[in-house]
Amino acid sequence: MNANLHFVATARFEAACRLPMLADGHPSQGLHGHSYLARVRARPEAGWGGFVGAEAEMLANTLRDSVAPLNYADLNLHLPIPTDENLARWLLSRLRAVPGLANVGVQSTAEQGADLDGEDHAHIWRRFRFEAAHQLPNVPPGHQCGRMHGHGFEVILHADQDLAGGDMGVDLDYLAECWAPLQRQLHYQCLNDIAGLENPTSEMLCEWIWRQLKPGLSELSWVTVYETATAGCHYDGRHFRIWKEMRFESALRLRHAPDGDRRAQLHGHSYLLRLHLTAPLDRVMGWTVDYGEVKSLFTPIYKDLDHRRLDEMPRLADADVGSVLHWMRRRCQAELPQLDRIDLMQTPACGAVLSWGEHGPALPS
Repeated sequence: MNANLHFVATARFEAACRLPMLADGHPSQGLHGHSYLARVRARPEAGWGGFVGAEAEMLANTLRDSVAPLNYADLNLHLPIPTDENLARWLLSRLRAVPGLANVGVQSTAEQGADLDGEDHAHIWRRFRFEAAHQLPNVPPGHQCGRMHGHGFEVILHADQDLAGGDMGVDLDYLAECWAPLQRQLHYQCLNDIAGLENPTSEMLCEWIWRQLKPGLSELSWVTVYETATAGCHYDGRHFRIWKEMRFESALRLRHAPDGDRRAQLHGHSYLLRLHLTAPLDRVMGWTVDYGEVKSLFTPIYKDLDHRRLDEMPRLADADVGSVLHWMRRRCQAELPQLDRIDLMQTPACGAVLSWGEHGPALPS
């Protein structure tokens, strides 16, 4: 199956704004401020930025230049209604020259944001958190998840919709209202004691939340559950997608970098790696693939990457993120056939995504 390689980058900016169209008394009507995060995803040709391996950094620099006028600014001087959606539109217009531009996102806080493509289709999301205990009753003897334990669970509610020029998509306050009854049921509880969650895996919790919310929230497109900071599940009413996150430390030279470019010298990165897998649900176990099994099966590949020189690895064309991603896919095909996407960030939130699955990725992940 053909794979799509996208480069991703983020940039932060501090700004003040007013949202005058909100209801009287809403706190965001008055002047207030946010630490914003902008992100961009694009599919430029290899070598955009001067040479193979420069694409992600070029994208990050381009985005940083684009948000510069907004940094420490009054956003209402740049656009009348500076919602996340309108800010994303503003950035889209400034990034049109980026080849293969796919979407631009803006999040005003760590808990909410909006991603837009060039057709004014939006992905709106809001994050919630609850603290709860659980155990998995059907795991083999000795499995750590068979013991009663707890997590600080995080949940993201996603809505995909056509904005048709509107200033906002689904109201984020409305998402919070929809979530509130579930928060009361889940927070400071043992999940096993809740009807329908007798086997409270990430997948079963995603499905349970979907069934509670979808009838009254038609815009709902995905539910995401973070069981830990490094593992979780997405569910869209039909498909379960899990991910497992890891980090590795590696050195490299980029062999296509020209003389005099620092990236031609030996340097290194702390990489963030995220494996995404899509598989049918095992109704007895309550999961698609055990997170621990994913980590175990990937361990031999991880050991080839961690504390190594990537540019000296056999059968690796170059040490750029695109080449490393394609190398990982080849190495994982036999051990992890459910794998359909790999994210690799060489610096925080700057890197590439290789995807080849049937179902599009749920964002953010």
